Amino acid sequence: MYPVLLLVFCLSCWLLLSRRKQNASKGKLPPGPTPLPIIGNILQVDVKNISQSLSNLSKVYGPVFTVYFGMKPAVVLYGYEAVKEALVDLGEEFAGRSDVPVFKKLYEGHVGVLFSVGKTWKELRRFSVLTLRILGMGKRSIENRVQEEAHCLVEELRKTNATPCDPTFILGCAPCNVICSIIFQNRFDYTDQDFLKLMEILNENVEIFSSPWIQLCNSFPILLDYYPGTYSKLYQNFSYFKSYFMEKVAEHKASLDIDNPRDFIDCFLIKMEQEKQSQEQIFTLGNLVITMVDLFGAGTESTSTTLRYALLLLLKHPDVTAKAREEIERVIGRHRSPCMQDRSNMPYMDALVHEVQRFIDIVPNGVPHAVTRDVKFRNYFIPNGTTILTSLTSVLHDDKEFPNPKVFDPGHFLDKNGKFKKSDHFMAFSAGKRACAGESLARTELFLFLTTILQNFTLKSEVDPEDIDTTPTSNGLTSVPPNYKLCFIPL
Repeated sequence: MYPVLLLVFCLSCWLLLSRRKQNASKGKLPPGPTPLPIIGNILQVDVKNISQSLSNLSKVYGPVFTVYFGMKPAVVLYGYEAVKEALVDLGEEFAGRSDVPVFKKLYEGHVGVLFSVGKTWKELRRFSVLTLRILGMGKRSIENRVQEEAHCLVEELRKTNATPCDPTFILGCAPCNVICSIIFQNRFDYTDQDFLKLMEILNENVEIFSSPWIQLCNSFPILLDYYPGTYSKLYQNFSYFKSYFMEKVAEHKASLDIDNPRDFIDCFLIKMEQEKQSQEQIFTLGNLVITMVDLFGAGTESTSTTLRYALLLLLKHPDVTAKAREEIERVIGRHRSPCMQDRSNMPYMDALVHEVQRFIDIVPNGVPHAVTRDVKFRNYFIPNGTTILTSLTSVLHDDKEFPNPKVFDPGHFLDKNGKFKKSDHFMAFSAGKRACAGESLARTELFLFLTTILQNFTLKSEVDPEDIDTTPTSNGLTSVPPNYKLCFIPL
């Protein structure tokens, strides 16, 4: 046993030194803490709060530095200027996607829009964005769908009879139904057993993906094979998703009318038929299922978590809630549904939604990028394929742009006259070529769902607002809010 460990140690040292010599021969990576053999800089990174660790390191090494996760280097971009320069000014060069071992193992050789690269990514993203637009994203038709779901959400909240409830499931149902209606033309009743199962698994996966153990597995992929831990549950859940979506695809294939596509699955199947002679095999059944998983997860989780966090912050800050409700009463009243046209006349509510996203910083380090070719960046050499971590926290919590950034204050997005104020630092959806493809849908959902809830209910906390803790329970891939209960009291 010991000779094997010694051999592994020596090989790791050799590989690490070889990589550093190779980089030195071409130029140099940005500075950073000296990595140890095999484990890299893992001792300097808190896997429970990677974002804070990167913030601490930036104070020593500046806005561009290198951290080794295991034996793999990652260049960290910290602060608005560095992030913008890479993602926007050099968008093509920084549009790659780094391997995330946990996802790579789950996807089993297939890809969707989230982790694909090169021509495959460009083709899948172009097709997905175009198809989502055809199906109504950014148009009045999708707004109507969100308004209908907002009405269903209100009716479901009324059923709680103003008693304390955990809002996690209900707030997840609304955005989930919207994205499901786009993917496979199907919305669920909130008591549907398939729906309950999908939501249960999705919420469980969010917790697992953000856990310290999964962060360690991404740094040391060998753990996935020998000490999988919670990954086993993640794999089981992911297999359920794939099986469920494959059933939906089979149903669509049996009833497909190429002249009248009903939803995303139909559009993808038609594209598959058109591209079946292509040698590149981008539009395949496997890639369709993974793309569905990507759209379902991203389209549900980020919006539902933001809504859940928003209500917690409103409970914590009743003065903000009162101002928002006063604006809703004045502009909309109680007898018609909010619409997106109202937003231009509701600067405080618009600012509130932006401030929720800025404050909670839902994806602190974004999804890992990679450079698509050798890049010289600020006099440093970054080899093709190198992982890039963009600290969105450093942009959203920039104290020069947002005074007192750790304080929740919609005033961060209001000018001195109370008008809504845009900010280039608002990168809640990331930026550049890899920015969230569903940004317009998420913006519509957040504004309409939150406005509709405040229009119909008074929010009551079980505890005194001063005692409410808004600190995330985990801060890995996403920031997960603490569990809480509240009462929805009809107005």
